[in-house]
Amino acid sequence: MLTFQSINIPLPAIDQTAIVTWVKAVAATYGRQVGDIAYIFVDDEEILRVNRQFLQHDYYTDIITFDYGSPRVISGDLFISLDTVRSNAEGLHVPYEQELHRVIIHGILHLCGINDKGPGEREQMEAAENRALSAFAGLKL
Repeated sequence: MLTFQSINIPLPAIDQTAIVTWVKAVAATYGRQVGDIAYIFVDDEEILRVNRQFLQHDYYTDIITFDYGSPRVISGDLFISLDTVRSNAEGLHVPYEQELHRVIIHGILHLCGINDKGPGEREQMEAAENRALSAFAGLKL
């Protein structure tokens, strides 16, 4: 089950039903089922607090993914800073909604086992994000 909540900010205006359908479809392409996933939308100060407390990282980020799943079932908490998503969208000259959807699926791809820190992994993640974003556009037609 997917849940959507926020800390310190309003929930973003997203189509939660479409997001649920999309996440399940993307997970299925990796042979995974969806368990309990919590999207927690936060501001920059909260993402920094979470990053410091749990990962000992002293910087802002757009998403932090906590994986509680098993090899076949993805589950986890996904903290998304809407402030950083907005800043990234502006810096990349893309619509905010597009960047938000990219970050929303980025966490799911991590839960499906795709990494983005090692050699060549960033390119694999970007390709997976682009495929997923195209699939989402198809759902919305």
